[in-house]
Amino acid sequence: MDVRVGDILEMKKQHPCGETRFAVLRSGIDFKLKCARCGREVMVPRAKAEKNIRKIVREPHDNQA
Repeated sequence: MDVRVGDILEMKKQHPCGETRFAVLRSGIDFKLKCARCGREVMVPRAKAEKNIRKIVREPHDNQA
């Protein structure tokens, strides 16, 4: 799965604050995610996170100079 730093992940399960959207701060064997509502940062193993991703929201990049 192609998950990049800066993507917004919409997860199947909620954070305890009730939010389902998380920003990707770091990717690798683990993901470092930041809750979009409360700002709490969590580390999640890649395999567990990939099973719980519902949608990846990616900002369009402007490649014009």
